[in-house]
Amino acid sequence: MEYRHLGKSGLVISEIAYGNWVTHGSQVQEQAAAECVRAALDEGITTFDTADGYAGGRAEEVLGRALHGVRRESIEVFTKVYWPTGDGRNDRGLSRKHIIESAHASLRRLQTDYIDLYQAHRYDYETPIEETMRAFDDLVRAGKVLYVGVSEWRAEQVAAALKVADELGLDRIVSNQPQYNMLWRVIEAEVVPLCEKEGIGQIAFSPIAQGVLTGKYAPGATPPADSRATDPSGSNFIKRLLGDETLNAVQHLNPLAAQAGLSLAQLAVAWVLQNPNVSAAIIGATRPQQVRENVKAAGVRLDPGLMSRIDQALGQVIVRDPARTASPPSRP
Repeated sequence: MEYRHLGKSGLVISEIAYGNWVTHGSQVQEQAAAECVRAALDEGITTFDTADGYAGGRAEEVLGRALHGVRRESIEVFTKVYWPTGDGRNDRGLSRKHIIESAHASLRRLQTDYIDLYQAHRYDYETPIEETMRAFDDLVRAGKVLYVGVSEWRAEQVAAALKVADELGLDRIVSNQPQYNMLWRVIEAEVVPLCEKEGIGQIAFSPIAQGVLTGKYAPGATPPADSRATDPSGSNFIKRLLGDETLNAVQHLNPLAAQAGLSLAQLAVAWVLQNPNVSAAIIGATRPQQVRENVKAAGVRLDPGLMSRIDQALGQVIVRDPARTASPPSRP
């Protein structure tokens, strides 16, 4: 395993992080989840990412139990706040009330005294950014959170948060967690340049495009029975990637991966890690073997010629335009 600083902060994290969106508390049984966490630890992964909105809080609970007994100082635990955690009017968003209450609830579920990185899971259009940043800063000053970050924020939203933090003397954002992979590159146009300037690192999720970049989805074929595409909790997020044009393009990556001595999944993770603004790539797993295979992408350096051939193979299916990102989320 290789390790990198999270942005320009002093925090060092594993360049491959383990994430449990969809899997823990949902797609896989707890024993299997615990085995995946153990495999991650054995392979040198120290960074674990979750969120209070995953599986209604069960993902945090499963991760907390899986990490029980591990020396706390040897790992970095990341979680997030924004999505609904209950039926109440204040059980969502980035208000001071929801942030503080959600942080306390996450600490209980994760069985820990502090969160290494607490992230705003989306931007809240209904709460003043000053209120959100002040609440995060209060958690930092109380020792319950060590660093703060965001997830899927646009460049102008990150810039606004940095401006508020600087004007009010609050703790600054050190990370952004975007979707980023060979097929989905929208952060490269605006988000990455800003973050490089401001010392913010990317913690990229979906580096294998929810399994599409493993090559297991064949054009015109029915998705495998045990795949993300057939799981009720994850299938809605993968549908747009299952068109024949995309799947045919992915097949063109097979000889490139073979030339590099990598599997398609390892090539995809290694590709994400070539971006110097990426601090970590998050992998998920339903089986320990998937963890062991994907971590082999750590430390891999892809030459410029191979990077160029990847672009040529994928061609028009690459999404680069920030205008094609999701519309601003509405509050449930």
